[in-house]
This record gives sequence, structure tokens and C-alpha cells, in this order.
Amino acid sequence: MTRANLKLRRIICYIILAILTFLSLAPFLLLILNSTRLHSQLVKGFSLIPGKYFFKNLSNLLSNDNIPITTGMLNSIIVSVANAVLGCYFSAMTAYGIHMYNFKGKGIIFKFIMAIMMIPTQVTALGFVQLMRNLRMLNTLWPLILPAIAAPVTFFYILQYMESVLPYSIVEASRVDGCNEFRTFNVIVLPMIKPAIAVQAIFAFVSSWNNYFMPALIITSKSKKTIPILIAQLRSADFMKFDLAQVYMMICFAIVPLLIVYLCLSRYIIGGVTSGGVKE
Repeated sequence: MTRANLKLRRIICYIILAILTFLSLAPFLLLILNSTRLHSQLVKGFSLIPGKYFFKNLSNLLSNDNIPITTGMLNSIIVSVANAVLGCYFSAMTAYGIHMYNFKGKGIIFKFIMAIMMIPTQVTALGFVQLMRNLRMLNTLWPLILPAIAAPVTFFYILQYMESVLPYSIVEASRVDGCNEFRTFNVIVLPMIKPAIAVQAIFAFVSSWNNYFMPALIITSKSKKTIPILIAQLRSADFMKFDLAQVYMMICFAIVPLLIVYLCLSRYIIGGVTSGGVKE
């Protein structure tokens, strides 16, 4: 391959990457532009020229008594962080037990977890709501947090990652040095599977943050509502009182935590692509 052909291919790759980057960032750009315009301007059509009413839309949203944006943001952060932390930690612990120990019924337990993974949430929603009613947990955040402890998809992903990066010799060496199993898991295993945990933490946070179905069934009081419910509530307001500018402003609010979480965890994903290559 000549140097000219190599340079041409590199230029084509850069052009394709630039186009894909623009397509990925275009929705965010349009969202920010629309949040700077008034409702009367938005209904007239789209414009690439930014408006001058960003802070006015922000003030209108924050002063809307029917939409407690700060409370909803706090509720969503609590639920999403708890889902990410509990789901990743206990799923990693379960995967560690399946990967490192040989015991009777191990295959049956693995197949049972995989079978649960195939059941959609909508199928068990009615029974789950009834159970929460019997436990007197309706209209609380606990039904949105506690099920995260059992996350079959997260378990399966982390188990596959452990099989590729976690050799038995490292755990056996820690046992010889007198380290108990709990400390081995927290001090040795978790740092080795940090990239997998970072990936699943992002997925769990985003999934919980965008979840509308289950909170809509569980939450009834205004003080316990999460961001997706508030967005739907604002979007379905009366036509005469409907403010499209507030909808765009609220969506801007909703994506900020997602961007922060990704920026904080992406370095672990990139840094762990080639890590964990320990030979037996």
C-alpha cells in the first residue's frame, strides 16, 4: 500500500467519523437551541438561531408549583445511584461466587438466573405492585431501589468479564496470604473488574433514570415523583397552559446527570480495555 493510498484512507475515515460525531451531537445542539426560545417561537418552526430566553425559561420552570423539578431531580438521583451501586456490587458478588466456587446445583442456579433475565418487567408488574401494597411500600422510593439488588443482566455481563480477566491463582494467592473471602472480593477482585462495573453502572444509571413505567405505577404523591414522570406530566398539560419551552428546558435538566456519570466513568472503560491480562 502506497503512502498516498494510506493518506486517502485516513482522510476518508476522519470524514466518516466527523459525520457520525455531528449526527450524535446534533440532537443535543437542537435541544439547547430550543431551550433558549419561547413557546410562541417554537410553535412557528425550527431555527438554528439561538434565542435570548434561556434564563427566563429556567425561571418559569423553577417557579412552576405543579412541577417540583428540584425534588424530582433529587428523587431520580437517589434511585439511579442506588440502582447502579447496589446492582453492580451484588451482581459482581454473585458472579464471583458462581465463577470461583464449585458447589452442588451451581448449573441450576445459573440457568435459573438466566431464565429470570428473559422475563419482561411488564409481565410481573401487577404482582409486584400487589406485593408492594401488602408490604405498605407504595408511594415510596424503596420499590424502585430494592429490586436492583437482583440484576441478572449485570450479573451475566460481569461473569463473562471475570472469566476472561480473573484467574484462580490470584484468589488462591490471597487465601494463602490469610485474606478472607470478603476482603479478597473487595480489595482484589473489584479493582480488577472495574471496567465491567463502570460499563454496567452507566447502563444501570441510565436505565433507572429513564424509567417511567414502574415509577408511574408506584408513585402517586408529588414529592416522590421522578424526572420521567414530571416530563410526561409537563408534556401532557392542558393545551392552553402548555409551554413547550419548559419541556425542552426540563429535558436539558434531565440529561445533565447522565453526561456527568458518563464523563466520570468513561475513563475506567477506556483504561481497562487492555487491562486484566494476567496469565496462569
